Amino acid sequence: MSDREIAADPFAKIWKFFASVRLTIVLFLTLAATSIIGTLIPQNESPEAYFRAFGPFLYRLFDVLGLFDMYHSWWFQSLMLLLAANVLICSIERLSSTWRIIFVRNPSFNLERFRRLKPKKEFGDNRNAGALKESYSAVIARSFRYWRVAETDNNGFAIYGEKGRWTRLGVYIVHLSVILMLVGGVIGSIFGFEGFVNIAEGDSAQQIRIRNSGEIRKLDFAIRCDDFDVSFYTTGAPKEFRSRLTILEQGKPVLSKDIIVNDPLHYKGISIFQSSYGQLAPQDQGLTPPGEVTLSFTSKATGMIYEKKAAIGRQIDIPENLGKFVITEFNNNYNFRGKDLGGAFVGILYQTDGAQIEVVLPIRFPSFDRMGPMFNKNRKDDVFISVSDVDVKQEPAIARYFTGLQVTRDPGVWIVYAGFILMIIGCYITFFMSHQQICVEVIDKGKKSRIMVAGTSNKNKLANARKISKMAHTLANLEQRA
Repeated sequence: MSDREIAADPFAKIWKFFASVRLTIVLFLTLAATSIIGTLIPQNESPEAYFRAFGPFLYRLFDVLGLFDMYHSWWFQSLMLLLAANVLICSIERLSSTWRIIFVRNPSFNLERFRRLKPKKEFGDNRNAGALKESYSAVIARSFRYWRVAETDNNGFAIYGEKGRWTRLGVYIVHLSVILMLVGGVIGSIFGFEGFVNIAEGDSAQQIRIRNSGEIRKLDFAIRCDDFDVSFYTTGAPKEFRSRLTILEQGKPVLSKDIIVNDPLHYKGISIFQSSYGQLAPQDQGLTPPGEVTLSFTSKATGMIYEKKAAIGRQIDIPENLGKFVITEFNNNYNFRGKDLGGAFVGILYQTDGAQIEVVLPIRFPSFDRMGPMFNKNRKDDVFISVSDVDVKQEPAIARYFTGLQVTRDPGVWIVYAGFILMIIGCYITFFMSHQQICVEVIDKGKKSRIMVAGTSNKNKLANARKISKMAHTLANLEQRA
């Protein structure tokens, strides 16, 4: 095949593109730059915090680009897969020449090459070459896996020894470990999930809410909270919170464990972490919910702010004919895309076009509803609602807690662990082991001999020079022993 035909081959062009070291450098720099962005923009914060920090325009732009959860975005995963493909193809491209060095039955031996090497050691022996062959061969055989003797001119000989050819694969083991970690990370990001669930003492749950997307996912088993305990420091800060959990399969308990922070329960590839805790909403404890609440209605057209008293189930007419609003429930720990917004009222906004829009009004985040049109394309932006004041009628006499659990699944974690292990092995081979070659030439000088010891190593030249000196010293001492 001519060069012109190869250049026209689309597969060859793709292969050449991925085999480029320049692509590796560009990908590394791109990942480094985007990682800096990921540190400058806090990840997985509440939408309210992002909206307040960046404003409506930048919020929409960053949300589309996935910068609020950058490491799970499609483009970041694509960069990681592209880097994995690049490292793999670069390794295959360069492995063929290394393969011919490692897996050869009778390696070539060039005596002139060793004669030109530095450093090398030379010394004399009072015996002739024939008397040295057997003893010198035995010394080389003890230190080198492969060795052979080659006859030279004037009744002389040369012993060639070699070991550690396979250590040249160390760098490819490191490459493989990088590929495994990248692929494992992408697999976990795509096929894994991270969700949250709040379970009251004595209750069980089989559904979790996925972080960021708010999607509800049903598990193959149920989680029951048998007991929850929390202890406090003298300052009032929580010291430790512990949940006693039981896994239920078809209503039957199959596994029980007490979990605390950083000591999760593992079952069927799913990890259940102790994440948070809190008191149940008053209505969940058989108590009266918050009483009257003061709502603020801000008209976009006039800028006027109207305050109205409201209660659960009571319908309100919004001034300026902007629709009607009714509070349907109060949630003491409203979870929005994996973030706990605290106490929040949930209601229905009846717009003038007849659409019924669910509205969430967190007490701690009065400007939260301004992001409503971003989350619901049917929501008009002519009025924004917030909570001004809440009249709490009753507090529970005895606090009843719920446990907040983080439920995660990462099918790529074992691939990542395997990559870490291979990384350690590959680095050890690459930096602490080497491919070594040695040549001992014996030149017959009649009743005496002249010996040259030379060698080479693909790494750590100083250590190789010391080994050559040590081998020459060992061989020179054979004459005294004889």
